Amino acid sequence: MHENLVIVESPAKAKTIERFLGKDYVVTSSMGHIRDLEKKDFGIDIENKFQPKYIVSPDKKKIVTELKKLAKDAKTVWIASDEDREGEAIAWHLQEVLKLDPKKTKRIVFHEITKEAILKAIQTPRPIDTNLVNAQQARRILDRIVGFEVSPVLWKKVKPSLSAGRVQSVAVRLIVEREREIINFVSTSSFRVSAIFLVPDEKGNITELKAELNKRFETKKEAREFLEKCKNAEFSIADIVKRPSKRTPAAPFITSTLQQEASRKLGFSVSQTMSVAQRLYEAGKITYMRTDSVNLSSLAINTAKSKIISLHGEEYSKTRQYKTKAKGAQEAHEAIRPTYLDQEEIGGSSQEKRLYDLIWKRTIASQMSDAELERTTVTINISSTKEKFQATGEIIKFDGFLKVYLESNDNEEDNGNGKTLLPPLKVNQQLQTSNIEATERFTQKPPRYTEASLVKKLEEQGIGRPSTYAPIITTVQNRGYVVKEDRPGIERNFVQLSLINNQLDDKTKTEITGAEKSKLFPTDIGMVVNDFLIKYFDKIMDLNFTAKVEVEFDEIAIGERIWNDMIDEFYRPFHKNVENALEVSERTTGERHLGTDPKTNLPVYVKIARYGPIAQLGETTEEGEKPQFASLRNGQHLETITLEEALDLFKLPRQVGEYEGKTVTVAIGRFGPYVRHDSKFVSLEKGVDDPYTIELGRAIELIEAKREKDRNALIKTFDEEPELRILNGRWGPYISFKKKNYKIPKGTEAEKMELADCMKIIEEGPKPKKGRKK
Repeated sequence: MHENLVIVESPAKAKTIERFLGKDYVVTSSMGHIRDLEKKDFGIDIENKFQPKYIVSPDKKKIVTELKKLAKDAKTVWIASDEDREGEAIAWHLQEVLKLDPKKTKRIVFHEITKEAILKAIQTPRPIDTNLVNAQQARRILDRIVGFEVSPVLWKKVKPSLSAGRVQSVAVRLIVEREREIINFVSTSSFRVSAIFLVPDEKGNITELKAELNKRFETKKEAREFLEKCKNAEFSIADIVKRPSKRTPAAPFITSTLQQEASRKLGFSVSQTMSVAQRLYEAGKITYMRTDSVNLSSLAINTAKSKIISLHGEEYSKTRQYKTKAKGAQEAHEAIRPTYLDQEEIGGSSQEKRLYDLIWKRTIASQMSDAELERTTVTINISSTKEKFQATGEIIKFDGFLKVYLESNDNEEDNGNGKTLLPPLKVNQQLQTSNIEATERFTQKPPRYTEASLVKKLEEQGIGRPSTYAPIITTVQNRGYVVKEDRPGIERNFVQLSLINNQLDDKTKTEITGAEKSKLFPTDIGMVVNDFLIKYFDKIMDLNFTAKVEVEFDEIAIGERIWNDMIDEFYRPFHKNVENALEVSERTTGERHLGTDPKTNLPVYVKIARYGPIAQLGETTEEGEKPQFASLRNGQHLETITLEEALDLFKLPRQVGEYEGKTVTVAIGRFGPYVRHDSKFVSLEKGVDDPYTIELGRAIELIEAKREKDRNALIKTFDEEPELRILNGRWGPYISFKKKNYKIPKGTEAEKMELADCMKIIEEGPKPKKGRKK
């Protein structure tokens, strides 16, 4: 028997805590949740006040058996799962499943894994908070109800194997609506005029002063007329205005702001940020990473103050206590900060070091002085017209917190040192121009969401909470409704007019526009499902309703609302909605009629089919004629594809010529585009070869490259047994016989093996793999 058993969620957390507790404590892990709603029969007793039916997950049965044994042998069981709804639910499930005696069971919580925090928690145990458990249960049950009732409607009315989610579907809606804004966006152009003036100093040195006109011209004609007026015009300084300003540091990190900054500064995905932060927390390096509180403890504030003074001096320190603005903030503990603020650096992986550095700098900066700046605006008269040029400059008088940390939405190219200092100037001073340019600029389409900007939008709308942002974004991608990818820009022409030495020059230049990096795009199936759900399930797709539900979960968490009542209010009208949708909704495939093929006079459609978006040429007729089908290419979409682009899809399979007296054909199959020759198939190189444009020469290259690869793979054959071959594979030589592969033992020279050696290995057969349970 042992005195104390401490149960946490993860082995890493257990390992860290074990260092702080003595030999009287056994620390073990539940590996997360040990049970969940059963999948058959809905997992919820609707008629009995929505009581959940929980079962121990199959992969957790062994862990539960071990925990039961350890708990039975312990005098006191300490449940130390995380201090949030999910952690509280884990604690409650452990108590229920392990049948723990309340008299010898204690719940402890802490938001940082330090010796002081652990010992303090043990001195101040508390009972399991049933309100927090009920809030987590309510979310889980509501999500199960929506998923289990709406998904079958999608299977029948849109496509098999689809799924719906209460919050995920709303996130997809935001992405789809943004995409449609972009599709419908019409760019307009105008001309922006800039000038470079030459300013001599007392020693005769020339400094360039860049300025912009205070208006834009809608047409090239207007821009040209303005530049004509600037010929032989005089330019003088009309006014110089200096204004002091300041920048204030941002609050310490909460979950959403950490996800956004790590995305912008470090290029981390939202799930990657949470995974790295989890490791830092479990190693005792940072405080708990799921929080919407910007509060810092007095100990952290005092430590930060001492560190700032020692590094930078008294004038850089300014104590601040931030207040949480997020409505319904569920965590009462701190912002995300280093557990020991005097540690500037830590050991660990590169990702852990970089994320820790970001958190440390943000926390320290939040306790530093404002940056003091001076902004100068210079107005420049033009003798020949009433328009004026303006030049602006900014200098930092005192860098304050900028010495440590610059927010990513500021101008990072100058490292916080402000804009270039303007040269010494005075009112009425005459200026000479070096160059005046009128450049055609285009209005920008709305930006697509990144993972970080989607988190920001969800937070602004009150959708989701700290623990849900990463799962939401992962789920919509896993379900195939959204893809995160880079897309190349397109070339665009623009006009540039230049006035140099009173000579007007007119040029047409090109630029690349619209390039996207790591942006979220809705797929065709995502858009079709979104439209169906909005039409038939408008309530659950409503952003305000989804935000209202989050507030209700918060009310359950503080004991102001009964969870069964909240679910009941939702379920009754929702279930009627589901039955109505099954009855009245029509099958939806997102079908669009693009027009008629001029060659065959057959109609052309695009729609969602069983395996994705396709184009269809013709229809099934009474005479038994069937339509042709072709898959859409990457980058093509149901809503934007043209008739010409769709007709191009039916050009495959295409014959590109002959090689060795046999036809060479290019087509697209189940595994992508390929070349077929002599009954053999060779894949096209992804990102290099286009099946619609590839020519015979390139096809022959691919055929020969495949042959060479196959030749190199063959080590030995036997005339007595033609089906047996010794081949060179990715992990070394192996035997191939009757469509089965057999590993050759290490140290065996494959080239010297005889048929008998091979047959012996085959007869003994491959040893069964001892796979790790998933």
